[in-house]
Amino acid sequence: MNLKWPFLKSDDTLPGGVTRPTWVILDLSGSYPERQPGSPLAALLNRTESVEALAARVQKLRGASWLHGVLVRFGEFTASPASAHAVRGILASLAAEKRVVAYLPQLNMTTLIAASGATELVAPESAEVNLGGFGLESTFLGEFLKKRGIEFENLRVREYKAALTRFSQDHMDDHNREQLQAYLDGLEAAWASDLAAARGVSPEVAAGWISADLTSAQAALEAGVITKVAYEDELVGPASRPFEAVLDLLTPHRPANAKAGRVAVVPLIGTIITGKSRNNPVPLPLLGGPMAGSDTVVAALRRAKEDKATKAIVLYVNSGGGSALASDLIWREVATCEKPVVVVMGEYAASGGYYVATHARTIVASPYTLTGSIGVVSGKPVLTEFNRRHGLNPERVGRDRALMYSAARPYTDEERDHVEKGILEVYDRFTTRVAEGRNLTKERVNELGRGRIWSGQDALERGLIDELGDLSTGLRRARELSGLPHDAPAWNVTPRGNGPLPQFAQEAAQAASVSVNVWPFGNERVLTWFDQDVRVR
Repeated sequence: MNLKWPFLKSDDTLPGGVTRPTWVILDLSGSYPERQPGSPLAALLNRTESVEALAARVQKLRGASWLHGVLVRFGEFTASPASAHAVRGILASLAAEKRVVAYLPQLNMTTLIAASGATELVAPESAEVNLGGFGLESTFLGEFLKKRGIEFENLRVREYKAALTRFSQDHMDDHNREQLQAYLDGLEAAWASDLAAARGVSPEVAAGWISADLTSAQAALEAGVITKVAYEDELVGPASRPFEAVLDLLTPHRPANAKAGRVAVVPLIGTIITGKSRNNPVPLPLLGGPMAGSDTVVAALRRAKEDKATKAIVLYVNSGGGSALASDLIWREVATCEKPVVVVMGEYAASGGYYVATHARTIVASPYTLTGSIGVVSGKPVLTEFNRRHGLNPERVGRDRALMYSAARPYTDEERDHVEKGILEVYDRFTTRVAEGRNLTKERVNELGRGRIWSGQDALERGLIDELGDLSTGLRRARELSGLPHDAPAWNVTPRGNGPLPQFAQEAAQAASVSVNVWPFGNERVLTWFDQDVRVR
């Protein structure tokens, strides 16, 4: 058999007597978001493979009777721990039917989560080893801003609500340090559990690898972290082929059973704002990244509600929250939905990202998810000194109360009392939503709230979520709740097109414009928001 592919040599034939490759090489690199973008423009511009696409690839490999094994080659794998955990589940499903070998030039915490779904873990002798546990670093700007004449009003409910503290303070306070350390401890416990299950040791032994000062692949082998030290050429035989070279040999994926109905997947990704969703590429605090507009998310949920073929909805949340108003508007659509709604949490589902989930039928989170942060914050920059230094002189006419959110001056005592009264009312509403949706007392919710974050495992133990898993878990649960067969299809929901231009053209026009506001939440000052400047390493 001669496989004619541009990246294979023309004489690259299979060994004698072998009619089909026996091993396939599957490359994994990138950040692995859960789903492919639902909009035409985003799908066109997307260059990153998703967990959804990887699952489809693996499903085809599982059905190949001629396949003996799969070599999973990890490249620049930059996924979050939550996404890595989803990849782990996909590889484990493949390993249940085929021999799966993971090749790891870099042995680090997150890559090992994903690779632990394979049966064998192999690293080259020269592999970079970095198993120092999880950590995070946040730069506090309070002193920097003050030296430049900028101060920051920061009113919050309650002590753990740290969304704006890096702008108002010059250091991390004890409560924030406490909750972040507890979250990291939860991640390391989940990591130890995953690696222990994969390598057949106790969680205590796996946890010991973090502090074992491992510096080489050989040391990792002797400790039991990996199964072999070898280079890639020692693993790839003459009957091995890249995944792309065997596409014509794989059985086409059987169409899902759509007769009974389908499951809608609605994404909520990024900071929650009022209005339409948008993406701001400017890499600045508060300003950059995707923003989930309540108008867009609500329209998608309503479309799923009205679609007769849709029997259940999965709301995929990867957000640290944002506008209290926008969060409540999205929550309302979930709470009033007659169809079962399952919320699946990604890397983040905190503050407003948790608010929207409270009345879902089931909440699913990864053990690595950052969730909770049931609290409220409000604030504004104060440019009084900045203006003085630079000769800027804002002049007022009319009522001071009408201009209370102006950055030209700090709040008066009366205005500060007014803002605090408002955020306490929002906090009471938030805790009421949680208490009703999760069947907890408000007193218990307040104990779990006060702005405190939790890992997915900690949230499960405290009744804030229902089970650990990923998007595939949420889809399975949605099918069960709606009585759909296990192979009922899922579809990514976006709002219907509107306006005189086709939806694709509208999106292209939006992408071509960059909007930068000093305060990205418009006129809203009350936030259920967790500052997402938390990236574990």
